[in-house]
Amino acid sequence: MNETYSKDEGYSIKIGLYTVLILLSLLIAYTTKRTIERHDEQRSHYSVQARFGRTDGLSIGNDVRMAGMNIGKVIKANLDNDYKAILTFEINDNIKIPDDSSASIVSDGILGNKYIEIEPGGSEDYISPGGEFAYTQDAMVLEELLDRIIGMGKANRQKNNYQGTN
Repeated sequence: MNETYSKDEGYSIKIGLYTVLILLSLLIAYTTKRTIERHDEQRSHYSVQARFGRTDGLSIGNDVRMAGMNIGKVIKANLDNDYKAILTFEINDNIKIPDDSSASIVSDGILGNKYIEIEPGGSEDYISPGGEFAYTQDAMVLEELLDRIIGMGKANRQKNNYQGTN
């Protein structure tokens, strides 16, 4: 049984085969990505805490970074008795953080997501699992920053106007 296909039928078969190949490639890529993500989730971690006065825009699941590299994530947020935010981070087990390091809440660009940036200290001792950062810096709120800049501009203008009248 030798069948021949018309030019249009042959073209349709080729398109169908290419579509199947593309879909299979996408399925393999997705499966591989999920496998890698699951492997990363199984990597062992330890948790540390930090207290902040403000955490505006930071959420559970946001990144914890050191030197721009992702080393963990925020896994929990609570308030203490003094109404400070206690954030718990999950840090990759292979990362040791000096105990004089600081944790800051920063933005990924002007309107980007917030994340925790750890600035390593120079101590020979490390924060132990369940330990806490001694030094933190709160989130900078864009509106407050703009208010400060405008206030400084107004003060300079008033100063220049005052000096100009004397």
